[in-house]
Amino acid sequence: MDFYEKVKGLLLEPSKTFDVLKEEPLDVAIKYYICIAAVYSALFALLLGFAGSLSGSMMGFGNLGMMMGAGAGIGAAITFFVVFMIMAILGAFIGGAILHIFVYIVGGRKGLTQTIKAGMYGSTASLLFGWLPIINIIAVIWSLVTEIIGIRQLHELTTGRAILAQVLPIIIAFILAMVLAAFLVIAFSTTAFNTTGSGMNSFP
Repeated sequence: MDFYEKVKGLLLEPSKTFDVLKEEPLDVAIKYYICIAAVYSALFALLLGFAGSLSGSMMGFGNLGMMMGAGAGIGAAITFFVVFMIMAILGAFIGGAILHIFVYIVGGRKGLTQTIKAGMYGSTASLLFGWLPIINIIAVIWSLVTEIIGIRQLHELTTGRAILAQVLPIIIAFILAMVLAAFLVIAFSTTAFNTTGSGMNSFP
């Protein structure tokens, strides 16, 4: 499948498309992922550059302010592009490895490569449309659905097991966050109580 066919298939017919991509090597998926990540990063970088020029023109220095704003915007755009690309590539592998633990728990035995492929291809909607306000919410939701479908098809699991693989890390992260929050509240309350008690004892 060429790039356009993959994008169209993953957006409109992810189940059938993942069946076709099942035997595709990881390096092909990486190239595809880098392309769509670059599209998102470039579009968002352009928005930053435009925002910089606009803010510069509003500073009240005329063309000078616009040039200063444009320079700052371009610098921020280049920095964002580079940083996002690095984080996107690292995140795909690290996130894929973490997700694979839960895929394995629910019965996925087709290997880490298939999980990483599901994540990379599943992010199509969010990377292509994530820079658009409001639409990005729908894009993120559809990317999550697409990734679940990818896990189901590539690992030959039931829909319920694929959903569970996605939900389990969220539940665990929520529980850990609650435990940490409770610990911090207890620690803060204890410190405040001890400080108050020490202050009262200092009076004759």
